[in-house]
Amino acid sequence: MPRPGFPRNRAQFQQGFSTEDACWAYLAASRWPDGYRCPRCGDDRARELRRRRLWRCLGCGYDTSVTAGTVLHRTRTPLTQWFAAAYLVTTHTPGLSALQLQRQLGLSRYETAWVMLQKLRRAMIRPDREPLYGEVEADEAYVGAPEVGLRGGRELAEKSLIVAAVEIRGRGSGRVRLAVVPDASARSLTGFVQRQVKPGSVVRTDGWQGYAPLGSLGYRHRPRTRGEDPRRAAKLLPRVHRVFGNLQTWLRGTHHGVWRKHLQVYLDEFAFRFNRRRTPQAGFQTLLGLGTLHEPTTYKQLYAGESTG
Repeated sequence: MPRPGFPRNRAQFQQGFSTEDACWAYLAASRWPDGYRCPRCGDDRARELRRRRLWRCLGCGYDTSVTAGTVLHRTRTPLTQWFAAAYLVTTHTPGLSALQLQRQLGLSRYETAWVMLQKLRRAMIRPDREPLYGEVEADEAYVGAPEVGLRGGRELAEKSLIVAAVEIRGRGSGRVRLAVVPDASARSLTGFVQRQVKPGSVVRTDGWQGYAPLGSLGYRHRPRTRGEDPRRAAKLLPRVHRVFGNLQTWLRGTHHGVWRKHLQVYLDEFAFRFNRRRTPQAGFQTLLGLGTLHEPTTYKQLYAGESTG
Protein backbone atom coordinates (compact mmCIF):
# COMPACT_ATOMS: atom_id res chain seq x y z
CA MET A 1 0.00 0.00 0.00
CA PRO A 2 1.48 3.41 -0.96
CA ARG A 3 2.07 6.11 1.60
CA PRO A 4 -0.47 8.95 1.83
CA GLY A 5 -0.33 11.61 -0.86
CA PHE A 6 1.25 15.03 -0.64
CA PRO A 7 -0.71 18.31 -0.99
CA ARG A 8 -0.15 20.12 -4.28
CA ASN A 9 -0.26 23.63 -2.83
CA ARG A 10 -0.30 25.63 0.42
CA ALA A 11 -4.10 25.70 0.59
CA GLN A 12 -4.34 21.90 0.38
CA PHE A 13 -1.64 21.59 2.99
CA GLN A 14 -3.41 23.87 5.46
CA GLN A 15 -6.67 22.02 4.89
CA GLY A 16 -5.15 18.56 5.29
CA PHE A 17 -2.97 19.23 8.35
CA SER A 18 -4.97 21.76 10.33
CA THR A 19 -5.38 19.58 13.45
CA GLU A 20 -3.20 17.42 15.67
CA ASP A 21 -5.35 14.37 14.88
CA ALA A 22 -4.80 14.82 11.15
CA CYS A 23 -1.03 15.01 11.65
CA TRP A 24 -0.99 11.92 13.86
CA ALA A 25 -3.06 10.00 11.31
CA TYR A 26 -0.60 10.96 8.55
CA LEU A 27 2.35 9.86 10.68
CA ALA A 28 0.73 6.48 11.37
CA ALA A 29 -0.15 5.94 7.69
CA SER A 30 3.41 6.86 6.66
CA ARG A 31 5.08 4.75 9.36
CA TRP A 32 2.89 1.69 8.67
CA PRO A 33 1.62 1.96 5.06
CA ASP A 34 0.72 -1.76 5.12
CA GLY A 35 -0.82 -1.64 8.58
CA TYR A 36 0.59 -1.73 12.10
CA ARG A 37 3.46 -4.11 12.79
CA CYS A 38 5.04 -4.43 16.22
CA PRO A 39 8.78 -3.57 16.04
CA ARG A 40 9.50 -6.07 18.83
CA CYS A 41 7.51 -9.23 17.98
CA GLY A 42 6.07 -8.50 14.53
CA ASP A 43 2.43 -8.92 15.57
CA ASP A 44 -0.09 -6.92 13.52
CA ARG A 45 -2.65 -6.50 16.32
CA ALA A 46 -2.64 -3.34 18.41
CA ARG A 47 -4.82 -1.10 20.56
CA GLU A 48 -4.46 2.65 20.12
CA LEU A 49 -3.93 4.60 23.35
CA ARG A 50 -5.27 7.89 22.03
CA ARG A 51 -4.58 10.06 25.10
CA ARG A 52 -0.92 8.98 25.13
CA ARG A 53 -0.60 8.77 21.33
CA LEU A 54 0.74 5.21 21.54
CA TRP A 55 -0.02 1.85 19.96
CA ARG A 56 0.08 -1.14 22.34
CA CYS A 57 0.84 -4.51 20.79
CA LEU A 58 -1.76 -7.13 21.73
CA GLY A 59 0.83 -9.84 21.27
CA CYS A 60 3.62 -8.73 23.62
CA GLY A 61 2.28 -5.53 25.22
CA TYR A 62 5.02 -3.32 23.74
CA ASP A 63 4.09 0.38 23.35
CA THR A 64 5.12 2.14 20.13
CA SER A 65 4.98 5.81 19.17
CA VAL A 66 4.93 6.91 15.54
CA THR A 67 7.34 9.74 16.45
CA ALA A 68 10.05 7.45 17.86
CA GLY A 69 13.23 7.74 15.81
CA THR A 70 12.06 10.92 14.05
CA VAL A 71 12.74 14.62 14.59
CA LEU A 72 9.39 14.69 16.42
CA HIS A 73 10.61 12.35 19.16
CA ARG A 74 9.30 13.59 22.55
CA THR A 75 8.57 17.02 21.14
CA ARG A 76 6.37 19.45 23.07
CA THR A 77 5.81 21.62 20.02
CA PRO A 78 2.44 20.98 18.32
CA LEU A 79 2.63 18.67 15.32
CA THR A 80 0.79 21.23 13.22
CA GLN A 81 3.76 23.59 13.63
CA TRP A 82 6.27 20.82 12.88
CA PHE A 83 4.38 19.88 9.71
CA ALA A 84 4.22 23.53 8.65
CA ALA A 85 7.95 23.95 9.26
CA ALA A 86 8.80 20.82 7.24
CA TYR A 87 6.52 21.98 4.43
CA LEU A 88 8.11 25.45 4.32
CA VAL A 89 11.66 24.08 4.40
CA THR A 90 10.82 21.59 1.63
CA THR A 91 8.94 23.90 -0.73
CA HIS A 92 10.65 27.26 -0.13
CA THR A 93 13.40 26.96 -2.74
CA PRO A 94 15.89 29.53 -1.37
CA GLY A 95 15.69 28.10 2.14
CA LEU A 96 14.75 29.73 5.43
CA SER A 97 16.56 31.30 8.35
CA ALA A 98 15.36 30.69 11.91
CA LEU A 99 14.04 34.27 12.05
CA GLN A 100 12.03 33.74 8.87
CA LEU A 101 10.66 30.47 10.22
CA GLN A 102 9.66 32.16 13.49
CA ARG A 103 7.73 34.81 11.56
CA GLN A 104 6.07 32.32 9.20
CA LEU A 105 4.85 30.11 12.05
CA GLY A 106 4.01 32.96 14.42
CA LEU A 107 6.23 31.53 17.17
CA SER A 108 6.79 33.64 20.26
CA ARG A 109 10.39 32.51 20.82
CA TYR A 110 13.24 32.60 18.30
CA GLU A 111 14.89 29.68 20.10
CA THR A 112 11.96 27.39 19.27
CA ALA A 113 12.29 28.15 15.56
CA TRP A 114 16.06 27.69 15.74
CA VAL A 115 15.81 24.26 17.37
CA MET A 116 13.15 23.13 14.90
CA LEU A 117 15.22 24.25 11.94
CA GLN A 118 18.37 22.60 13.24
CA LYS A 119 16.61 19.29 13.85
CA LEU A 120 15.16 19.40 10.36
CA ARG A 121 18.60 20.10 8.91
CA ARG A 122 20.08 17.15 10.76
CA ALA A 123 17.39 14.93 9.24
CA MET A 124 18.40 15.90 5.70
CA ILE A 125 21.09 13.22 5.55
CA ARG A 126 19.74 9.69 5.41
CA PRO A 127 22.14 7.13 6.93
CA ASP A 128 21.16 4.57 4.29
CA ARG A 129 21.27 6.82 1.23
CA GLU A 130 22.40 5.20 -1.99
CA PRO A 131 25.82 6.25 -3.35
CA LEU A 132 26.11 8.06 -6.67
CA TYR A 133 26.59 5.76 -9.66
CA GLY A 134 26.94 5.65 -13.44
CA GLU A 135 28.93 8.60 -14.79
CA VAL A 136 29.99 11.23 -12.27
CA GLU A 137 31.82 14.55 -12.44
CA ALA A 138 34.04 15.43 -9.47
CA ASP A 139 36.00 18.58 -8.72
CA GLU A 140 36.99 20.86 -5.87
CA ALA A 141 36.64 24.61 -5.35
CA TYR A 142 37.08 27.33 -2.77
CA VAL A 143 33.90 28.94 -1.46
CA GLY A 144 33.33 31.97 0.73
CA ALA A 145 32.66 35.61 -0.03
CA PRO A 146 35.84 37.73 -0.32
CA GLU A 147 36.25 40.22 2.50
CA VAL A 148 37.21 43.87 2.11
CA GLY A 149 40.93 44.46 2.55
CA LEU A 150 42.01 40.86 1.96
CA ARG A 151 44.21 40.08 -1.01
CA GLY A 152 46.08 37.07 -2.34
CA GLY A 153 46.96 34.48 0.27
CA ARG A 154 45.05 36.20 3.08
CA GLU A 155 41.84 36.17 1.02
CA LEU A 156 42.34 32.49 0.14
CA ALA A 157 42.90 31.68 3.82
CA GLU A 158 39.41 32.99 4.59
CA LYS A 159 37.81 30.59 2.11
CA SER A 160 36.96 26.90 2.55
CA LEU A 161 37.88 24.09 0.20
CA ILE A 162 34.98 21.85 -0.77
CA VAL A 163 34.70 18.88 -3.10
CA ALA A 164 31.62 17.93 -5.10
CA ALA A 165 30.44 14.97 -7.15
CA VAL A 166 27.48 15.17 -9.54
CA GLU A 167 25.81 12.39 -11.50
CA ILE A 168 25.67 12.84 -15.28
CA ARG A 169 22.13 12.26 -16.55
CA GLY A 170 22.16 12.98 -20.28
CA ARG A 171 22.61 16.72 -20.71
CA GLY A 172 21.38 17.33 -17.19
CA SER A 173 22.44 16.49 -13.64
CA GLY A 174 21.35 13.78 -11.24
CA ARG A 175 22.14 13.80 -7.55
CA VAL A 176 24.95 15.75 -5.89
CA ARG A 177 27.22 15.21 -2.89
CA LEU A 178 29.25 17.98 -1.22
CA ALA A 179 31.81 18.01 1.58
CA VAL A 180 34.32 20.32 3.22
CA VAL A 181 37.85 18.90 2.94
CA PRO A 182 41.03 20.01 4.73
CA ASP A 183 43.15 20.04 1.58
CA ALA A 184 43.36 18.91 -2.06
CA SER A 185 45.46 15.83 -1.32
CA ALA A 186 44.72 12.38 -2.72
CA ARG A 187 43.70 11.25 0.75
CA SER A 188 41.01 13.95 1.01
CA LEU A 189 39.69 13.92 -2.56
CA THR A 190 39.91 10.20 -3.29
CA GLY A 191 38.50 9.44 0.16
CA PHE A 192 35.47 11.61 -0.61
CA VAL A 193 34.83 9.79 -3.90
CA GLN A 194 35.10 6.40 -2.18
CA ARG A 195 32.51 7.42 0.42
CA GLN A 196 30.05 8.94 -2.05
CA VAL A 197 30.40 7.11 -5.38
CA LYS A 198 29.72 3.45 -6.12
CA PRO A 199 32.78 1.45 -7.29
CA GLY A 200 32.70 0.68 -10.99
CA SER A 201 31.34 4.12 -11.86
CA VAL A 202 32.97 6.39 -14.43
CA VAL A 203 34.49 9.37 -12.60
CA ARG A 204 35.41 12.39 -14.72
CA THR A 205 37.89 14.84 -13.21
CA ASP A 206 40.43 17.41 -14.32
CA GLY A 207 44.10 16.51 -14.37
CA TRP A 208 44.75 17.12 -10.67
CA GLN A 209 46.85 14.34 -9.11
CA GLY A 210 44.63 14.18 -6.06
CA TYR A 211 42.26 12.00 -8.07
CA ALA A 212 44.94 9.79 -9.67
CA PRO A 213 44.50 6.79 -7.29
CA LEU A 214 40.87 6.30 -8.37
CA GLY A 215 41.87 4.06 -11.26
CA SER A 216 43.39 1.52 -8.90
CA LEU A 217 40.44 1.62 -6.49
CA GLY A 218 37.76 0.12 -8.70
CA TYR A 219 36.67 3.25 -10.58
CA ARG A 220 36.90 3.99 -14.30
CA HIS A 221 38.76 7.24 -13.96
CA ARG A 222 38.58 9.65 -16.92
CA PRO A 223 40.85 12.64 -16.20
CA ARG A 224 41.03 15.53 -18.67
CA THR A 225 43.69 18.21 -18.37
CA ARG A 226 42.31 21.72 -18.46
CA GLY A 227 45.55 23.56 -19.26
CA GLU A 228 46.36 27.05 -18.04
CA ASP A 229 42.97 28.61 -18.71
CA PRO A 230 40.78 28.18 -15.57
CA ARG A 231 37.65 28.79 -17.67
CA ARG A 232 38.30 25.51 -19.49
CA ALA A 233 37.47 23.57 -16.30
CA ALA A 234 33.84 24.73 -16.52
CA LYS A 235 33.68 23.39 -20.08
CA LEU A 236 35.25 20.04 -19.20
CA LEU A 237 33.09 19.55 -16.09
CA PRO A 238 30.00 21.73 -16.69
CA ARG A 239 27.63 20.09 -14.20
CA VAL A 240 29.83 20.25 -11.13
CA HIS A 241 30.83 23.84 -11.91
CA ARG A 242 27.17 24.77 -12.30
CA VAL A 243 26.63 23.35 -8.82
CA PHE A 244 29.50 25.46 -7.46
CA GLY A 245 28.01 28.60 -9.00
CA ASN A 246 24.52 27.90 -7.67
CA LEU A 247 25.93 27.10 -4.24
CA GLN A 248 27.83 30.39 -4.01
CA THR A 249 24.74 32.33 -5.07
CA TRP A 250 22.59 30.49 -2.50
CA LEU A 251 25.05 31.01 0.37
CA ARG A 252 25.36 34.72 -0.31
CA GLY A 253 21.72 35.37 -1.15
CA THR A 254 19.85 33.34 1.47
CA HIS A 255 22.33 33.15 4.32
CA HIS A 256 24.58 36.16 3.52
CA GLY A 257 27.67 34.04 3.98
CA VAL A 258 28.36 31.19 6.39
CA TRP A 259 31.03 30.64 9.02
CA ARG A 260 33.59 28.06 8.01
CA LYS A 261 32.94 25.74 10.96
CA HIS A 262 29.22 25.61 10.09
CA LEU A 263 29.64 25.21 6.33
CA GLN A 264 29.06 21.44 6.15
CA VAL A 265 25.53 21.79 7.54
CA TYR A 266 24.67 24.20 4.74
CA LEU A 267 26.30 22.00 2.10
CA ASP A 268 24.06 19.18 3.29
CA GLU A 269 21.01 21.44 3.03
CA PHE A 270 21.96 22.55 -0.47
CA ALA A 271 22.41 18.92 -1.57
CA PHE A 272 19.08 18.00 0.02
CA ARG A 273 17.26 20.73 -1.93
CA PHE A 274 19.08 19.95 -5.16
CA ASN A 275 18.43 16.21 -4.99
CA ARG A 276 14.73 16.63 -4.20
CA ARG A 277 13.96 19.58 -6.43
CA ARG A 278 11.34 17.53 -8.31
CA THR A 279 9.99 15.41 -5.41
CA PRO A 280 8.58 17.58 -2.59
CA GLN A 281 6.78 14.65 -0.96
CA ALA A 282 10.02 12.70 -0.60
CA GLY A 283 11.67 15.75 0.92
CA PHE A 284 8.81 16.37 3.34
CA GLN A 285 8.80 12.79 4.63
CA THR A 286 12.60 12.69 4.83
CA LEU A 287 12.64 15.80 7.04
CA LEU A 288 10.09 14.33 9.41
CA GLY A 289 12.13 11.12 9.54
CA LEU A 290 9.38 8.91 8.13
CA GLY A 291 11.57 6.98 5.70
CA THR A 292 14.61 6.14 7.82
CA LEU A 293 14.78 6.25 11.61
CA HIS A 294 17.42 8.49 13.18
CA GLU A 295 18.87 8.53 16.63
CA PRO A 296 17.29 11.26 18.80
CA THR A 297 19.05 14.60 18.46
CA THR A 298 20.26 16.12 21.72
CA TYR A 299 20.55 19.84 22.49
CA LYS A 300 24.30 19.34 22.91
CA GLN A 301 24.55 18.08 19.34
CA LEU A 302 22.51 21.00 18.04
CA TYR A 303 24.46 23.72 19.80
CA ALA A 304 27.81 22.15 18.92
CA GLY A 305 27.04 22.37 15.22
CA GLU A 306 25.49 25.79 14.77
CA SER A 307 25.16 29.11 16.51
CA THR A 308 22.93 31.10 14.20
CA GLY A 309 19.92 30.39 11.98
